[in-house]
Amino acid sequence: MEKSVEQKIQWQFEDYMREIFQMEEADIREYSPLTLAYIGDSIYDLVIKTLVVSRGNRPVNQLHRMTSSLVQASAQSRMMRTLQGLLTEEEHGVYKRGRNAKSVSPAKNQSVTDYRRATGFEALMGYLYLKRDWERMLTLIRTGLDSLEAGDTGEGAGEDGPDGGKAYEERKEDKI
Repeated sequence: MEKSVEQKIQWQFEDYMREIFQMEEADIREYSPLTLAYIGDSIYDLVIKTLVVSRGNRPVNQLHRMTSSLVQASAQSRMMRTLQGLLTEEEHGVYKRGRNAKSVSPAKNQSVTDYRRATGFEALMGYLYLKRDWERMLTLIRTGLDSLEAGDTGEGAGEDGPDGGKAYEERKEDKI
C-alpha cells in the first residue's frame, strides 16, 4: 500500500540516533521535570540557533548576541506568559511540574520568577520533543517569538488560559 506524502515526509533524525547508538525507547512520563528541562533547553537552543543562522552568514559574536537575547530566562519567561493561555491541560501540567521543580543551581542574573518560568518552558519543550510532537513544539515557539517581537507580555492570560488549549486539542483530533 502506498504511503501518503505526509507519512513519507518526517524528521528521521531521532530514528537514526536510535539505530546508530542502539538507544532504547523510554517512557517520557517517567522523566523528572528537570530532565525534561535539560533536553528542552538544548532543543530550544538548537531551534533558535537554526533560525538565527538561516538569516545569513554573520560574525560569530553577532550570532551569539542574537541567540542569547532569545534563549535567556527572561525572554523564555515573557514567552511563557503568552503561551500559558494556549496550553492543553496536559501541557500545562508539564509546565507547572517544571516551573515548580527545585533546581540545584540558582538563577544567574535572572529573577527567581523568570528562572522558574523558563524552567517550566524548557520542560514543556523537552516533553513535546521527546513525545515527537514537533509541530506543536515549533508552533508554540513561533507564537512565543511572535509575542516577544510584538512586545506582548501575556499579562492578560491566566494560568489556565482562555480555553485551556481546547482549540489545539480539537485541531489535533481533526487530523486523526
